[in-house]
Formats: sequence, structure tokens, C-alpha cells
Amino acid sequence: MRAMTTTTTTTNADPQELAKFSELAHRWWDPESEFRPLHQINPLRLDWIAGFVPLAGKQVLDVGCGGGILSDSMARRGANVLGIDLASKPLKVAQLHAMEAGTASVRYREVAAEALAAESPAAFDVVTCMEMLEHVPDPASVVRACSTLVKPGGWVFFSTINRNAKAFLFAIVGAEHVLQLLPKGTHEYARFIRPSELVGWCRDAGLDATATRGLDYNPITRRYGLSADTSVNYLIACRKAA
Repeated sequence: MRAMTTTTTTTNADPQELAKFSELAHRWWDPESEFRPLHQINPLRLDWIAGFVPLAGKQVLDVGCGGGILSDSMARRGANVLGIDLASKPLKVAQLHAMEAGTASVRYREVAAEALAAESPAAFDVVTCMEMLEHVPDPASVVRACSTLVKPGGWVFFSTINRNAKAFLFAIVGAEHVLQLLPKGTHEYARFIRPSELVGWCRDAGLDATATRGLDYNPITRRYGLSADTSVNYLIACRKAA
């Protein structure tokens, strides 16, 4: 496993968003911490991705990887994974966890997706970008970079939050204030993204959105599940033309 390398850039990043997640970096791998939702949804999104493309032996890029929860699990499915982010503290936590857990086929870099796209176009079989688009100033730019980074015929997976009254009620009022599943201020409603907007960005970037799926939370059972309801959290699977 290579050491984490750094590329200095401020492209398409909000310093406040980076600081927000950096402050909590040391708690990233605590399943009972503020990152509990990520630990709970990770098996769902991992299996969903694997349902489209077997991960074993694939070159995979995880954009906005944070502390590496998804990156590490994809590597454990047999993929060769590069996780990238612009928040250095979570990346250091991800690297440390990979060393402690013995995950040999994952590495991490501090680099923007756009910079890596210019450096290594069409280098990956699979690109994932989960719970990240709603935290950057220009999400369409990230979508374009993901399309550039994936090989023809490859897959790109996004997940984000819809923008409507229900999403505001559930993702901000409910999740951050009532149920306290997430720290207050984790999300900003104006940055939520309608599926039609994301599909449009994908189409403009040369990606064909082939499937969508909703991600629901049951406050009684305290469990997450996939459904056909994309009104709040949702995932999109895209394929680049061969």
C-alpha cells in the first residue's frame, strides 16, 4: 500500500465544508459516532454498486472518500481502489485505518476530481461519488470529471439528496435536529440536487443514467433500506458509452 500523496489545489471546494468534516475526522471509524449513518448505509450502497459491476479486479476511484468507509469496503471486495478528497485530516484517518486493518489494495490522495481527470483520463473501470455533490460549489464540474475519469463502458455511481420540502423536513429538520442522526449544519438546503438536475449533468457529460434508487430511514427500527422513493436520499447508476 502506497503512502498518501498530496496535490495542492483549491478547485471546486468550500473551505467551511472541508473544515466541518476535518473537525470530526478522528471519529470517522466509530460506528456509534456522528458517522453512524455512513456505517449503516455502506452495506446497502456497496451491494447496490456490486449488483451492476463485480468489483473484484476492477480499478475503482472513490471521489470525496472522506475517512474511507466505502473505499475500504470496495477494496475488501477485491477492487484496486483510489480514494480522493480535499480534506487532509479524514484522508489521514483513512490511511491509518487501512494500515491497521491490513487493507492492501486501497490508497488515498489529496487531489480534486478535476485535477485528477486532467492527469489520468479514462483510468478507472468504476467511479463512485457518494454523499459529496451537495457539499461542493459546482457539482456539475465534479460530474464532468467523473465522466472523464471512467473508461468507456465503465460505471459511475452518485448519491445525494433531493431538493424539495420533504427533503428539507427529513434530511435537515428530522435528521439533524429531531433525531440527531447528524450534527446540526451538516447540510445546506440550497445545495440539495433534484434528480432531474443530476441526470441532466450526467447526460451533458456523456453518461447514461440507467437506474435510480431511494434510500429510506425508519426511525422506529432505526434501519436504512433501499426503495423506489427518491424524494429524499437517492442513488444514480450511470454508464459511459463504450
